[in-house]
Amino acid sequence: MTLYEAQKGSSYCIRGLYVEPVITRRLEALGLNDGTIINVLNRKKHGALIIRVRGTRLALGKHISSNIEISEYQEEAAGAVDGCEGESVTSEKAEEDENEK
Repeated sequence: MTLYEAQKGSSYCIRGLYVEPVITRRLEALGLNDGTIINVLNRKKHGALIIRVRGTRLALGKHISSNIEISEYQEEAAGAVDGCEGESVTSEKAEEDENEK
């Protein structure tokens, strides 16, 4: 599911950013990384979304929001970090990569 399809008032977990590299780097600098929890605050008429990420409100246009992959946030997800399924696997993979260096 993409962020553009998200419902107002719901929480989601970022799964992937599939926009141009320059935009991806900027979004990551703003805190939109894989595994981050976001809340959809509002939807505007022409496709813009207002979201809350790490305590900051951001407005994203249709082009960007339709290229961000998300999943529903599960608060009580067993074994998941921050309620994002698969996040613990991502953390373990990062540790393995770090150990290989």
